Amino acid sequence: MKPDLAPYFNHLDQTDLAQVHGRVVDVIGLVVEGMGVDAPTGTICRIEANGTEEGIRAEVVGFRSNRILLMPYGEVRGIRPGARITPQGGRARAAVGEGLLGRVIDGLGRPLDGKGPLSCNRFYPLYGQGTNPLDRPRISQPVDVGVRAINGLLTMGKGQRLGIFAGSGVGKSTLLSMIARNTSADVSVVGLIGERGREVKEFIDRDLGREGLKRSVVVAATSDQPPLIRMRGAYLATTVAEYFRDQAKDVVLMVDSMTRFSMAGREVGLAVGEPPTTKGYTPSVFAHLPKILERAGTSQSGGSISGVYTVLVEGDDLNDPIADAMRSILDGHVVLTRQLAEQNHYPAVDVLKSISRLMPDVVTPEHGASAQAFRRLLAVYRRNEDLINIGAYVKGSNPEIDRALRMMPEFNAYLRQPVDLPARLEEAVTRLSVLMAEGDRPEAAQEAKAGEEA
Repeated sequence: MKPDLAPYFNHLDQTDLAQVHGRVVDVIGLVVEGMGVDAPTGTICRIEANGTEEGIRAEVVGFRSNRILLMPYGEVRGIRPGARITPQGGRARAAVGEGLLGRVIDGLGRPLDGKGPLSCNRFYPLYGQGTNPLDRPRISQPVDVGVRAINGLLTMGKGQRLGIFAGSGVGKSTLLSMIARNTSADVSVVGLIGERGREVKEFIDRDLGREGLKRSVVVAATSDQPPLIRMRGAYLATTVAEYFRDQAKDVVLMVDSMTRFSMAGREVGLAVGEPPTTKGYTPSVFAHLPKILERAGTSQSGGSISGVYTVLVEGDDLNDPIADAMRSILDGHVVLTRQLAEQNHYPAVDVLKSISRLMPDVVTPEHGASAQAFRRLLAVYRRNEDLINIGAYVKGSNPEIDRALRMMPEFNAYLRQPVDLPARLEEAVTRLSVLMAEGDRPEAAQEAKAGEEA
């Protein structure tokens, strides 16, 4: 049996035989300035610090004149003038392997669940490698996410990137948990980026559950972590998803949220002196978004990464800079509205404001026709909703409005779904077809009218 020498080669690749040291000359906010170190951006360094034997790990994020700029992965407390800076060699990499399944790790890849060390013997580049777009197979198969509104009306393909857009408290994380628990994908990778610390435990115990965790990897970089670790957490989750994709598995990658990832990028950019632009976001933030989002998709290995990314819309403004940039990159978006949430309509998916750009490529013509008819009637009702509510519309004046008015209770029942009750793709499609077929029957209108007269 041929021995696996990959771990040893990776270790040698990460080792510098000649050690070169530098010194700390300044600390300003989150940035450490040093001299005497010749290291490219992205290099991991170790900085001596009082009170710790291991020192503080930091990443090279830029240069200013003849000085190197580093951002620590931890607190800057304990760093003194003249402290030694030692490059650790090589660019940032992540340990990956089958041993990650069922584990919870932080943004640096360290276990948080108390289950012992990770058994990973391979390393992937944290910031990915470029992929020839012509090497990616076309997306042609649907993926079951267990949510009826998405499966039936916004069908997602294997390898598609979908965004969930909503303001605070409207149900983004809850919808994400439904997808994580009910998806038919082989592996779920969940990145909790910049979220509240208490939500990590709640998500694992309440939303994922024991069975869901067995086929999942959770990367948690909470809001109290330094900005570079929050950014690194999103990249780490994507790297882990790439490993399982290369094993010919279908992966659903969920990142909550890309807005907080962008906020962390803004903190890093402003700290190293980048000029602020719209709402203080630096130009590098808008450069990071396509780099991380383009890593999801299909692969010649036979596996795929279907990305689901939540976007916190500030002030419910869908034209927020991050929301606008995300929409332009993603292959579709699901919009959750506060108006529906206030009506206890969950998940609060606004079908008319949402779209899946790849739905026509992954559904049958019959399914597509039913979904279009559903959206058309829902749009008819929304345009005339004010007239209907104040009693200004007289039944019989317009057949389309009459039909939409008659079917709205069934539409709402179709779009509502309990959190703990999955809706399989086949069930969602069949129910949609039956719903639209019954609405087309002439006797349906007569039955409804007879019921009103009775």
